[in-house]
Amino acid sequence: MQAGSSPSSRISDMRPEKGMTIDWAGLRRIIDDHHSFILTTHIRPDCDAIGSTLALSHILRRLHKETVCLADFEVPPNLKFLDPDGEIHRLGHPRTEEWRASAEALVVLDTSAWAQLGDMANFLRDFPRTKIVLDHHVSGDDLGARFFKDTRAEATGRIVAELADELDVPLDPASAKWLLAALATDTGWFRFNSVRADTFSLAARLISAGVRPDELYRDLYENERIGRFRLTGRAMQRAETELDGRLIHTYLVHGDFAETGAVSSDSEDIVNTTLTVSGTQFAVILVEHTPGRFKVSFRSRCHVDCSRLAAEFGGGGHKAAAGATVLGSLEGARARVLDAARKALQQ
Repeated sequence: MQAGSSPSSRISDMRPEKGMTIDWAGLRRIIDDHHSFILTTHIRPDCDAIGSTLALSHILRRLHKETVCLADFEVPPNLKFLDPDGEIHRLGHPRTEEWRASAEALVVLDTSAWAQLGDMANFLRDFPRTKIVLDHHVSGDDLGARFFKDTRAEATGRIVAELADELDVPLDPASAKWLLAALATDTGWFRFNSVRADTFSLAARLISAGVRPDELYRDLYENERIGRFRLTGRAMQRAETELDGRLIHTYLVHGDFAETGAVSSDSEDIVNTTLTVSGTQFAVILVEHTPGRFKVSFRSRCHVDCSRLAAEFGGGGHKAAAGATVLGSLEGARARVLDAARKALQQ
């Protein structure tokens, strides 16, 4: 069944709040009026970042558009199965300036924050032509671009899937794999409170388009690197609980990565594991990717809004999941972050 073949087949028609914040006509005009696009996403990428970027590139190419995926990262080893052909190029590639000069539009996916773009932030600031953002996060900065944001979307992949409908581009096995990876992981494999009935309707469409969820899950979670395995164990060993077990927190320092044989991206999602401890309602992890610079991740399944807490440290995200960057020593960073978390939980 082709996307857009009938009203009932359109992904957005399954949603009671369809098009809540997306100007689909305006977005389609931009795509119709431009031929060449640079697509980018945030550093420390997850499946939504990579999946939505590659899916949009694929969809645009099927409309005979030219696309280049360019970002300030190397695709993490555990996610290379999503980009086996190396479609996402690192900023600084020998053709970077050629692509900058020829692209008619720049699309930012899955972030609205300058800090999450790395050195692509300067690339975005200097880009002289059309700039747009596709995102589902609540918080964000003024990126000097036109925003197409739906904060009720479970993942940016949802927005890309709906855009495929608006462009009358059928879902195929390639786009379905990327989009299911985005949807499944950003909902914690359909266990977060962002999941609604229409989440499963979209998942069903993606599976019908040819993706195998068992293979996707195996690629994601049953192909573990020993370094990540050991790093996770180190974080779990340091976990502590407070406030009658409602708050759980842990940390990783820069030296842990070399000592365990892990890479920077191996710390992604470890914070979610801490919430499997019985009685926990709020989780915090501090990860020192570079000396004196901690990425802080918050997870909530209670009244605490992670995005508001992250905003206190210049970050952002969603109510249930958000992050920020804190500078300083481990002791100082932990004290500031945990004091804020305790205060939020006790309100």
